[in-house]
Amino acid sequence: MESGGTAPHQDAPQTAPVIAELERIIAELAQENARLKHHLELLRRRVFGRSSEKGTVIVAEQQALPFEPVAAGPVAPEATDEGRGEDGATPARRRHPGRRPLERELPRRRWELRPPERELTCACCGAQKEPIGEDVTEELEYQPSSFYINEYARPKFACGRCKDGVVQAILPPRPVEKGRPGAGLLAHVVTQKYADHLPLYRQEQIFARHGIAVSRRTLAEWNGAVADLLQPIVVAMRKAQVLRSAWIQADDTGLEVQQPGERPGSRAGHMWVYRDAEGDAVYDFTWSRNRDGPLKMLAGYRGYLQADAAPAFDDVFLRHPEILEVGCWAHARRYFKEAAPTAARECAEVLAWIGELYGLERAATERKLDAAARTVLRQTRARPILATLAARLEALALTVLPKSPLAQAVAYARNHWTALTRYTEDGRLKIDNNGAEQALRPIVLGRKNWLFAGSEAAAHRAAILCSLVQTCKHLGIDPFVYLREVIDRVSTHPASRVLELTPREWKRRRDERRGQAAA
Repeated sequence: MESGGTAPHQDAPQTAPVIAELERIIAELAQENARLKHHLELLRRRVFGRSSEKGTVIVAEQQALPFEPVAAGPVAPEATDEGRGEDGATPARRRHPGRRPLERELPRRRWELRPPERELTCACCGAQKEPIGEDVTEELEYQPSSFYINEYARPKFACGRCKDGVVQAILPPRPVEKGRPGAGLLAHVVTQKYADHLPLYRQEQIFARHGIAVSRRTLAEWNGAVADLLQPIVVAMRKAQVLRSAWIQADDTGLEVQQPGERPGSRAGHMWVYRDAEGDAVYDFTWSRNRDGPLKMLAGYRGYLQADAAPAFDDVFLRHPEILEVGCWAHARRYFKEAAPTAARECAEVLAWIGELYGLERAATERKLDAAARTVLRQTRARPILATLAARLEALALTVLPKSPLAQAVAYARNHWTALTRYTEDGRLKIDNNGAEQALRPIVLGRKNWLFAGSEAAAHRAAILCSLVQTCKHLGIDPFVYLREVIDRVSTHPASRVLELTPREWKRRRDERRGQAAA
């Protein structure tokens, strides 16, 4: 060895810290790389993948759960030779159930097609042939919607001698002051936009094909006039129906709003929905996603509030202890499904337990259990599952890597465990917040077509019209039929009885009238 050289073992104490630091950096970069890949995969799924959350990730190593699952429906029979084709491999083709009969309540036009007169005489004896039956072929036809004009003629009367005392009938109240649209046309425009998601510029084009020149600005003014006219009904829905419900589901979604002025553009706002146990949905618009919107809408409420653990609701539960938080298992499940590519076995196990909880709910629904029986089922069957799941989450929390997708899923479930298990206390509660999410789907689908609200006032008016239209759809009411009658009646309806015009009360009274007529 040369005199100026250094022995290898003498460099070890100096390089060991460097190697340890490099290993730490490599581990951090690997973890960051895995996290970025996970987020990229999530974005690819959301853009190109299926949106349904059905299904569970299953791995071969997963062990059977130590309890009997509740059957959610009829069990499919085992495959036999009878269910296979002639080759013994491919399944036999199912028998087609046949055509669905056309609706009997639709108006019908009967066309009787008779043979030629010469064929109605018997060739053997010359007697006239008699009808012995008939074949009826149904054909579904369409007649385009049509416009017509109502003319309100008001003759004037006066004394023939002194030409004094002129009298004339009073013009009935108009839906739009000094406007020309009738209640049916206004109901059609609102239904097309908020039930069928048809933007106003397309409605303008459709009207033009019928020879009617109505600008989209005029259509927007009509929507605003209807919203202002029906606002008291939505206020009554919130106070007398939603806030008196045993539980409320709430959620929000983004909504772009145009900002006119020196610097035109759009600004992001938020559309909230508050849905009660009967299906009444009241929407509200706010600029920010903070506590102010929920605190205002839920003022005076006492009961259960089910949400997705958004920070905006934290102050609601802190300031109002009479409002009890109910968690959403769909959100908890979603975290584990998103983490499945990075921890398949652990996520599959947790998802299987969550699937059993949903299986109990499906079984209770199929057996048509009331709230009391559903509470007993949850206490006796769901509670043991939740206890096992809680223990498994505690064990996972000690082993998962920090900031990993699985760690985030475990942390969400553990941090909101009290809210997630509260649904077992009352059979009236739901296991998830999907009702509110489904109530927001029309907003999400609609904004893909009409893109934004024209102003802040237009966003508030959209909330009013969505409250009525979406509640009608949930209750099985044709929004057009409801809006046409309510728009025509609201101007002369007593303010003290405005609750009668809410969709739920309107349907109840209509069903009562039909029952009386049938009797």
